[in-house]
Amino acid sequence: MKSSSLSESALRKAGQIPDGERIYFHVYNQGVNRQAIFTSGDNYDFLLNRMTDYSTQLGVTVVVYCLMPTHYHFLIETENREQASRFVQKLFNSYSQAFNQQQNRTGTLFESRAKFRLIETDEYALQLCCYIHLNPVKAGLTKKPEQWKYSKYLGWIDQKTDNQGNLVLRFFDNPKEYEKYVHSSLAKG
Repeated sequence: MKSSSLSESALRKAGQIPDGERIYFHVYNQGVNRQAIFTSGDNYDFLLNRMTDYSTQLGVTVVVYCLMPTHYHFLIETENREQASRFVQKLFNSYSQAFNQQQNRTGTLFESRAKFRLIETDEYALQLCCYIHLNPVKAGLTKKPEQWKYSKYLGWIDQKTDNQGNLVLRFFDNPKEYEKYVHSSLAKG
């Protein structure tokens, strides 16, 4: 159960990540002064459309995402850190410009640069997916993760057709078992 403080290139040199193997990053950030970065459904939709465009264009798989009013989380699968950085930079530069124009504001939207954490094990990736999917519940925005539409959770439990990058079947016989896992995690607090 760990993310890595070592760089992706150091881990590849040490033989812990074979050349050519795709890797996972947890990417997250929040609004400056914890202010809202999404103020309407149109904001969320704009970012999700751009996410689809840029992930296809750059060969990045968005495994999990959750967009919250003041912050976001992504788990992405990519070939290397540079590819992940290009994806996040294009996505959020585009979003920030559009948001600033819509809100008639200037300046930075985010507290700092996006944070990237290399994920070394599938087990930790699964725990992270559950954490990301439960974000809206823990924040008091919904009672159940399936009620938050700005998350990939519904795709994971097969209530949407978007199942790209799904880790569920590596650990569970079917998506309903993952749903039970998430709800049991919620019950544990």
